[in-house]
Amino acid sequence: MRIRLTVAGLVLSGLLVACTGTPPREAVPTLKIAAWNIEHLAERDGSGCRPRAEADYAALRAHVKRLAADVIAFAEVESAAAAARVFPPDDYLIVMSDRPDSRRDYFCRRDAASGPRINKQDVGFAIRRSVKFTRHADLAALGLGDPDLRWGVDVTIEATRPLRLLSVHLKSGCSAGVEREACPILFEQVPVLERWMAERRAEGVDFAVLGDFNRRLAVAGDRVWRELNGDGISLIDAAGGEGSRCVERYADFIDHIVLDPGAARRMVAGSFEQFDYGVPEAEHPSDHCPIAVRVR
Repeated sequence: MRIRLTVAGLVLSGLLVACTGTPPREAVPTLKIAAWNIEHLAERDGSGCRPRAEADYAALRAHVKRLAADVIAFAEVESAAAAARVFPPDDYLIVMSDRPDSRRDYFCRRDAASGPRINKQDVGFAIRRSVKFTRHADLAALGLGDPDLRWGVDVTIEATRPLRLLSVHLKSGCSAGVEREACPILFEQVPVLERWMAERRAEGVDFAVLGDFNRRLAVAGDRVWRELNGDGISLIDAAGGEGSRCVERYADFIDHIVLDPGAARRMVAGSFEQFDYGVPEAEHPSDHCPIAVRVR
């Protein structure tokens, strides 16, 4: 009799799922979203501040395959053609910032009078072709009117319900504190992000801001984190207090996946990942390691 009841219960459970159309929680599909600063990814071999050969691009493609992310917010990429050398066009669509080239000509080393010259650095997304998305206008206001500051790239992806994503690469040189020369510029970018977040909240849309913030947001009392969490919002850093293991001398992340409460509820518990290149630090293909998380 117990066996019959158990079988009957299983059949009834299956019928209920079939009738309601609601799958078990573990069957709900997820998407893996990642952030990755690829360090001066150039379109041509031997170009820019991190000159690469075809073997280096091939190694990056292998890392992309291992990362197996559905959406990657990338930074420090010269062009869509450069991105396509790393993210195979058969697998990914490239969404690139529309920021015009400043046409300014700098050497890679500060105060240098000769040597390699820096290429344009931009942000964007590589989105797996199976993922439906909508592109929105770039967040040009992040550039503060300075042609050398990066814009944000803004998309909505279709997961279990829409999720708005903003890819960013903020001003470098102010990773902590308030005194360094670059800090006033970074602090001007923060209200731009706050306004973008406020607009998403007003629309009732779940969102995440991801990329290279160039800021150690997890440091206790950090000014930028405090300001972003103003006006009653409670943002969640997907790292959850975990320390960075990418570069030995830097224990804190400056790359982040920041989620609003709605997006945070959709994050798969325990899914935050620091990507390991699998080689000694001196052989890393970028000075940043990808970070990723799964969302429903």
